[in-house]
Amino acid sequence: MIQEQPRQDSFRWMILFMLFAATTINYLDRQILSILKPVLDHELGWTDAQYGMIMSIFQASYAVGLTMFGWIIDKYGARLGFAISIIWWSVGALSHAFAVGVKSMGLSRVILGLGEGGNFPASIKTVTNWFSSGERVFATTLFNSGANVGALVAPATIPFIAAAWGWQSAFIAAGVLGFLWVVFWLRMPKNPRVKLAEESAALAQAEKEEARASIPWRKLLAYRQSWSLIIVRFLTDPIWWFFLFWLPDFFSKHFGYDIKESALPLIVIYALVTVLSILGGSLTKFLAGRGWSLNKVRKISMLIFACCVLPVIFVQYFDMWSIVAVLGLAGGAHQAWSASVYTLGSDMFPKSDVASITGLSGMAGQIGSVLFQTAVGLTLSWFAAQGNASHGYDIIFMVCGCAYLAAFIIFSLIIPKISMVEPRENG
Repeated sequence: MIQEQPRQDSFRWMILFMLFAATTINYLDRQILSILKPVLDHELGWTDAQYGMIMSIFQASYAVGLTMFGWIIDKYGARLGFAISIIWWSVGALSHAFAVGVKSMGLSRVILGLGEGGNFPASIKTVTNWFSSGERVFATTLFNSGANVGALVAPATIPFIAAAWGWQSAFIAAGVLGFLWVVFWLRMPKNPRVKLAEESAALAQAEKEEARASIPWRKLLAYRQSWSLIIVRFLTDPIWWFFLFWLPDFFSKHFGYDIKESALPLIVIYALVTVLSILGGSLTKFLAGRGWSLNKVRKISMLIFACCVLPVIFVQYFDMWSIVAVLGLAGGAHQAWSASVYTLGSDMFPKSDVASITGLSGMAGQIGSVLFQTAVGLTLSWFAAQGNASHGYDIIFMVCGCAYLAAFIIFSLIIPKISMVEPRENG
């Protein structure tokens, strides 16, 4: 068994690469439709309202998938659960190629959303199984970087694939990529080396004992700390999804930019997001290193991130490359903001309740996203009917720019000082 440990230890980095690859494919698949929207506007003849509804359906399905695959992965394990998840969403990706109208495209998004819900629960559980507690933050950061890479790779590749072999080929290629991933995934070892397996078992037992005293979701709503996170995510999560789903259409309508010929603006935006999000995380670490209080570090950094999104209000006054810079800054600020909000859960709730409050606030974020994508589609359709489609985006970007500052003000009013919740007696 001792001789096996070095080999098993090396396998975990291969497994981590597989998690990174899966997350990249996950974001690649969900981006294809938005990148091809200008093309599909003509192919399918849908309205912006119908497109917004399709994206809302995807997000609702994704929220259901998170819960569904959480149960599947807990019951059958991360290895099998992940394989089921990516096979599911790869079938969904392939089915887009055979869509002939709004209804069939909507059904494909439902399949994709349900399947993609398994990616993060499976990845987090795999990291827990294979990496020691001191390594897990680093491992999670590495696999999660696949989200930015996927958002970057999509505009760099999809337009060229679609131009060369038709829009359907982009969805087919994405589906095939997922099936190839499964082949390699199932060849990975089933279990980690003994030491980590025993550590994970001990950790699971400790967490199980802690869970007995956990606060039920219904009682979590009695805490103002819960409502602060629910409101923050409800207001700000939809903005990131708007960037992912609508920017290709924005550049097409605002500048007449043909994404099929070049997706350079989108590539630059997501490259900036990747770099600036890392710098945002470094800012928080720098402020903490100055000896500031937790309350001051969190609120000053959140205020800075919120202010970095404000310039998107004025996109109608900028040229294209200035807009690219502003959107890159806003996207990077969102990612840094999001990391701070995730951390607030552990700042204000005991370990036994962090998962619950993260799930509860995450559901609020998805509900907000569903409503916002629908509203975006209806707004753009109305302005298109008035003969001024691009003006609708001006109003939407004003909402995006103000959302983070509004969320920060509301959070600060609800939580004057960040601190751990005070336990309450039952009954």
